[in-house]
Amino acid sequence: MKVYAAALGFCCALLSGCADRTPPESVDQSIRPARLFEVRDARETQQYEFVGRVEAAQSIDVSFEVAGPLRQLPVLEGQSIASGSLVAALDTTDFELAVREARVQLQLARQDLERKQQMLRQRGIAKSLVDDARSVFELQKVRLEKAEESLRDAQILAPFDAYVARRYVDNFVNVSVNQKIVRLNDLHRLLVVASVPEALAATGNQEQVLDMYAVFDFLPDERFTLTLHEIRGEADTVAQTYETAMIMERPSQWNILPGMTASVIVEMQALHEAPSVFLPPSTLVGDAQGGFHVWVFDADTQGLERRRVLVGAPQARGVPVLAGVRDGEMIVATGASQLQEGMRVRPLGEPVGQP
Repeated sequence: MKVYAAALGFCCALLSGCADRTPPESVDQSIRPARLFEVRDARETQQYEFVGRVEAAQSIDVSFEVAGPLRQLPVLEGQSIASGSLVAALDTTDFELAVREARVQLQLARQDLERKQQMLRQRGIAKSLVDDARSVFELQKVRLEKAEESLRDAQILAPFDAYVARRYVDNFVNVSVNQKIVRLNDLHRLLVVASVPEALAATGNQEQVLDMYAVFDFLPDERFTLTLHEIRGEADTVAQTYETAMIMERPSQWNILPGMTASVIVEMQALHEAPSVFLPPSTLVGDAQGGFHVWVFDADTQGLERRRVLVGAPQARGVPVLAGVRDGEMIVATGASQLQEGMRVRPLGEPVGQP
């Protein structure tokens, strides 16, 4: 029995060893593993915070160009009105009568001119009298145009889609020429105005601005993008600051109005020039000309690109690169001196970052 059991065990072992004859999957030996370094722009930034106030992009105080009793003032403060809507109107009785009178005077002047022209053709009148009649006719045309213009000026229409910010008068009062009636604001775009120190106004420029936005205390989780509009050319005589206006598109879900205050956040590149990319020394390979190059990895082809770089003096953070690589690119971090053109690599672990 012992001999039989041993023979049976030997046969089982032999069969199990012959069951799986599939060769192991081959590995492409031409693709070498390599640890990669991710290029990151480490340019220094500065953040500034200012107190800003909201203003309308356009604000006008409308008034009449003629005087008279106010008869219609249908708008209310805080109301939004469409372009061309009636804002206010005077009693038009006197203006309508003036137009009718001017039309009658024009008709009389036309008849007089035609009658004298007929007499001139019959040589029964001097030409100078015809010329005088023509002048009177032209004068009456001007008077009619002025009367019609005064009638049109007896009402005020909204020049744009507007927000009624303020009413200066009540209805049914007598108003004079150029007296303020209503203030209209164009709120399609808002201005956020902040006072900027003279040092920043003198040394900063638009190219250095990385981000600019407004935050309101009542909406702490919302950021409203700003774009520079204009900078006042004269400083405040006391604070020595320059008023800077930034455009903010009016949000549809929030009722942001002129007069509200906001915190203006401006993120800028550092005002001084400095290298922004630093590489570990192991990524650099020297060449016969005394320069350096790196191997840039292409994730799509797994290939390498030999690229020359311009470097500065080594620092504690690494070797500063002045030109040759861009933010986000992957380069070989170790063993770069052993690589050659045509080689392919696969990333080994997670890419390391800026030193």
